[in-house]
Amino acid sequence: MANARSTCFLLASLVIVFTPCLAGAAQYNVLNYGAKPDGRTDSTKAFLAAWTQACGSSSRSTLYVPPGRYFLLNVQFNGPCKNNAIVVRIDGSLLAPTDYRVIGNAASWISFKNVDGVTVSGGILDGHGSGLWDCKQSGNNCPSGATTLSVSNSQNIVISGLHSLNSQMFHIVVNGCHNVRIQGVKITASGNSPNTDGIHVQLSSGVTILNSKIGTGDDCVSVGAGTTNLWIENVVCGPGHGIRYR
Repeated sequence: MANARSTCFLLASLVIVFTPCLAGAAQYNVLNYGAKPDGRTDSTKAFLAAWTQACGSSSRSTLYVPPGRYFLLNVQFNGPCKNNAIVVRIDGSLLAPTDYRVIGNAASWISFKNVDGVTVSGGILDGHGSGLWDCKQSGNNCPSGATTLSVSNSQNIVISGLHSLNSQMFHIVVNGCHNVRIQGVKITASGNSPNTDGIHVQLSSGVTILNSKIGTGDDCVSVGAGTTNLWIENVVCGPGHGIRYR
């Protein structure tokens, strides 16, 4: 009986100790920084302002995107940050410019660089890439196109429940990273969309891709030089060229 009482006391103590930590997470809602969920107003500065606060917080934090449609130019979420537990929770849709020339010469539309412990959860990322695909197929002088979401020089990253739609070029790129988990993502582009690899990994270690569905006009997953300890499981591919080592 004494042991049982001790166990109960220990469990109660753990609840008392840890509950304030969970309740203390700071949330930074992009609406509070001027974002407009109308699909037309440029919300880039608002997203960056919310990121600056989340990244500068000394405790765990959340950048929250409520339901709605948010128009963004290319956005760079740069670290290092003061904490290594940032959640970017997207309950809405992020929209790239419909004119492919606006971001077509940028390496990425949305990027995370030099961060540790960032989770990107949910949401739709619409790259509006069809105009650039048509340009490339016509043989005109076209920009190379922007990757929808890139993560570089970072560690302990999770990308979960995200839907990447109609990227100009690659959908997700992991470059120079360690310990990255991509799970439950959906990647969609036309079967004749050029250079729209679903997930490209290079110069990275400890990358896991799980329980995802990828259909594009190019490789579902492409693996570049310098990649080690890559695990791919339960990924449905098609249309697309499968998994390729470049």
